[in-house]
Amino acid sequence: MPEMKGQEGRFTYTITEVKITELNLTHADLQFIPEVGLLFDIQNSSISLSFNRRILYWFFYDTGNINASAEGVNINTSLNLIKDPQGRLKISNIVCDARIDKMKAKFSGTLGKIYEFLAKFLTTGMRFLLNQQICPALNRAALVHMNSMLETIPVRTEVDEYVGIDYSLIDDPVLTSKSLDMHFRGMFFDLSQQNISQTNRAVDPVIRQHDRMVYLALSEFFFDSGLFSYYTAGIFQMDIVNERMPKDLEMLLRTTYFGLIMMLNPALVDAPLSLHLAVNAPPKTFIKTSGATVVMTAIVKVLVLPPGGTAVQLSSMTMETKFNAKVSMKGKRLSVHADLRRFKIFSNQSALESLALIPLQAPLKTMLQMSVVPLINNWTKRGVRIPLAGGMDFIEEVVEYHNGFIVIGANLHFNKTIQEIIEENMESNNNSI
Repeated sequence: MPEMKGQEGRFTYTITEVKITELNLTHADLQFIPEVGLLFDIQNSSISLSFNRRILYWFFYDTGNINASAEGVNINTSLNLIKDPQGRLKISNIVCDARIDKMKAKFSGTLGKIYEFLAKFLTTGMRFLLNQQICPALNRAALVHMNSMLETIPVRTEVDEYVGIDYSLIDDPVLTSKSLDMHFRGMFFDLSQQNISQTNRAVDPVIRQHDRMVYLALSEFFFDSGLFSYYTAGIFQMDIVNERMPKDLEMLLRTTYFGLIMMLNPALVDAPLSLHLAVNAPPKTFIKTSGATVVMTAIVKVLVLPPGGTAVQLSSMTMETKFNAKVSMKGKRLSVHADLRRFKIFSNQSALESLALIPLQAPLKTMLQMSVVPLINNWTKRGVRIPLAGGMDFIEEVVEYHNGFIVIGANLHFNKTIQEIIEENMESNNNSI
């Protein structure tokens, strides 16, 4: 607040260093008002404050501290929320009405009692100034500080060196009498081919619960776009060879393809064998009330590797797999744990060879469970960040499966003050520049 100076008769006064020491919220309410915005209402509350005085009366000069209180503090504020051009949530406007019904002050110092009659005059001026200051302060808090905090929410960010994720809002937030609903794009993309379009054919998630602070609904498209992006990035392929090849599986492969190797070149009998796995179509996610599954097909090639020569293909088969996917959220990171549920292989060359591959079913499934699935889970346990402002985390998370989508309910925990969040954001922006 600005310094106050004035004169009343033979009294000349100066008021400085006004500090609010306490805010008592007798009644505070936050409401969702359709077509209006967020309504923050404070009624019949009080403010304690202190300030320094310098008073001159004739030849007497006095300084001291004044403790004052403002009572009957009523503030009614509504915030209008929109989607900014970058797809971020933003406060676009604030409507504020504030008033203080009465104010009183207690003087200290040598001439404290003498100046009591000035209290009414000073508190009237102070109340007038406070009434003028509350709404501008709230305007700055909303349009500057809160918007600065909202800017810490990631809208389009890298997940790893292969893919990124787009969390931009599709449209302006919708307010109902019970909730603030925001529709995020929720789509992964290949960093090397960011303009590839993906069609969302998934059902729209529906949230009916209201007993937690936040609900995050993820459709099948959210997971499918991630699988599609990793597929186009070309990482769904690997070679099982040398120390990564289980010895019992290698022996079984040699037994199965011994005759073919002898027909091709007897000199290759002792050459190392290799399995090349490559997913041949984007994996698909299915979400039911019983849980989530991911269906994936891959081409498996059995190769013999002549020393210093070109790999020779012995067989090509199709592998069909189904994984159970358990979704969890901790803090603000979403992760998935996969378990192999179903496995089948068949030859791409003949039905007769498919029969010959039956003995390979069990060892190949074991190899996937012991070698490939742990690699996938080690990669997915890092998770992906959910769009939440810095300094905030989800707690008490619960995951529910529905037909076509997953709903995660959670409460919010502030691990930093809004001021700390703003300062960190400003420092981060300065460092990036």
